[in-house]
Amino acid sequence: MLEGIENVGEQEEKRKMNTELMEALEVLEKEKNISKDTLLEAIEQSLIQACKNHFGKADNVKVSINAQTGDFKVVAEKTVVDLVQDPIMEIALSDAKRADSRYELGDIVPVEIKSKEFGRIATQNAKNVILQKIREEERKVLFDQYFEKEHDVVTGVVQRYVGRNVSINLGKVDALLTENEQVKGEKFEPTQRVKVYVLEVKNTSKGPKVMVSRTHPELVKRLFESEVSEVAEGIVEIKSIAREAGSRTKMAVWSNDPNVDAVGACVGMNGSRVNAVVNELNGEKIDIITWDENPALLIENALSPAKVISVMADPEEKTAKVIVPDYQLSLAIGKEGQNARLAARLTGFKIDIKSETQAREAGDFDYVEEEYEEEDNYDESAAEEETISAEENFDENDVETAEKAGDEE
Repeated sequence: MLEGIENVGEQEEKRKMNTELMEALEVLEKEKNISKDTLLEAIEQSLIQACKNHFGKADNVKVSINAQTGDFKVVAEKTVVDLVQDPIMEIALSDAKRADSRYELGDIVPVEIKSKEFGRIATQNAKNVILQKIREEERKVLFDQYFEKEHDVVTGVVQRYVGRNVSINLGKVDALLTENEQVKGEKFEPTQRVKVYVLEVKNTSKGPKVMVSRTHPELVKRLFESEVSEVAEGIVEIKSIAREAGSRTKMAVWSNDPNVDAVGACVGMNGSRVNAVVNELNGEKIDIITWDENPALLIENALSPAKVISVMADPEEKTAKVIVPDYQLSLAIGKEGQNARLAARLTGFKIDIKSETQAREAGDFDYVEEEYEEEDNYDESAAEEETISAEENFDENDVETAEKAGDEE
């Protein structure tokens, strides 16, 4: 009598557990977008693994789960023998006949596994599988979400310094801004909001690993896309960008609409648009020039704000000789050669800059089409006669200064 009551109690408890399991699976399917069939299949595998852990083997174990009620049955398919040597794989003929008198030697008998201990193990395994599937699915969803943001700009909140790297929270994941991708001299404070360029998103066992940058030229491009509607709509194209992060950027733009001024659109009224980008980059100077398919005109624009007398470009060799007025040489080269380096990177040409005097002495041209009036306050003794070559891929050593043509007076 008591045994019957206990069995009824166990059945009620099992029925309740199954109902709760199915409700949990349905909630997961709706909220986490995890297929119930996928979870049930995983639970089946967990039950087989539980058998293997409990009995030592599970080669003959079959699991069936009712997808509607959550009821599950675990059976071991045992071979009928006279003398049982392996109770997990075999069953005695006498025991088999008690279940069904038609069984004979060699037949396969499905024996349901009802061990209480195994039931507890199976239940725990099912819970673990569900939790594991939830974690896996959440990692997958996060990876997909941030993988879509790869090569785009996102806003994050500075968390802390990790060594010389910076941890930045992007909402559901933390990104890493490594020392190499930081602008020299740029400092961050906890809770500071900052815009970063997503370099790469990797899928790892601990979730997506997001690498970001503050130095990438594409950061400038994306910032202009967000500030300038004409760029976002494709009316104005950003053809090329050359950047020395934290110091200066040169950007060549082109308008696909003859009624839209590309440079003016990027600058904005009273410089409002370009200033918004400059502020985000903590004061980095930005030169915006007009793109031109003619290499000579493009190089002349790229060397702005310096004035240029002539440009002789070789499109095949990707080289160009540029002549500037004597008083414009230092401006064309820029501080530590920066203006020339950025112009070379922007255009893709190796640029050789000479002053008018140097060009005459070298015989690079026999006459000058225009005479340039020098400014009244210009001091000729301060101008150095030098030659500069800037490569597309450069560093500070790419700038070569020619020997002075003569002693300063």
